[in-house]
Amino acid sequence: MDTRTVRQLVSEQFPQWSRLTIEPVSTPGWDNYTFHLGGDMVVRLPSASEYALAVEKEHRWLPTLAPQLPVPIPSVRGRGEPGAGYPFPWSVYDWLGGSPATQTDITGPLQFAEQLADFVVSLRSIDAAGGPQPGIHNWFRGATLLTYAETTRRALDTLSAHIDVEPASQIWADALAADWNGDDVWFHGDLAEGNLLLEDGHLTAVIDFGTCGVGDPSCDLAIAWTLLVEPGRQAFRDRLQVDDASWARGRGWALWKTLAGLASSITEDDDQETARLMRVHGELVADYAEAQS
Repeated sequence: MDTRTVRQLVSEQFPQWSRLTIEPVSTPGWDNYTFHLGGDMVVRLPSASEYALAVEKEHRWLPTLAPQLPVPIPSVRGRGEPGAGYPFPWSVYDWLGGSPATQTDITGPLQFAEQLADFVVSLRSIDAAGGPQPGIHNWFRGATLLTYAETTRRALDTLSAHIDVEPASQIWADALAADWNGDDVWFHGDLAEGNLLLEDGHLTAVIDFGTCGVGDPSCDLAIAWTLLVEPGRQAFRDRLQVDDASWARGRGWALWKTLAGLASSITEDDDQETARLMRVHGELVADYAEAQS
């Protein structure tokens, strides 16, 4: 995907914006090609057919969710159709400023954890009737972790020479055994560093709702290990009033994502990403060991 193709799409389908500048964003994502459009909008084009399934969902539900949440989320400005050799529907949103959340940029870890928990509480409180059930559109967030059992097993096999797989295997087994029998609630599905925006170290926006849906919200707990540290992790749990079974499933979501990413980064000799994910894996194992003591 290049700037010329994006300009052709915009000019043909949104001629009122045809004279605006178009530039790639500095930190591109994986699911979408993303470009600045002028100074206050962004064009997002799904990178594969599976990701394109989220376009209609976001256009349907983001306007419903936004007024009920404590921080801004993307606001839809337009929906594009296939064209100029590009095969999928695409979107234009308002640009939300801020920088991706990192541990070093969060000025108050406890306050940030509480802010994030308040966002999750508000999201879960929104009426889930008719909301999107787990499926390919969100890679089965909100459904059972069994969806990722084979991926996790393969990752453990790959990592057997790099980590102690026994505690990781036990964390995974406990997560699978922690059944969920609750009512469907809204979840974001990918609360991660790149989707949480900071200004002056505080949470100011949450973006990328491509994996959102209704179901078991424990997938949103993974952030407790992938980004938060103590005492923020405990404050996050307390604010959400998370029971032991949900916490175990959340730990399982974090473990699956970490192991899969770690297996990939080691295979590709990505030392920086490997170091980051090793840290997360260590947090998971230490936290689990403490919970068992």
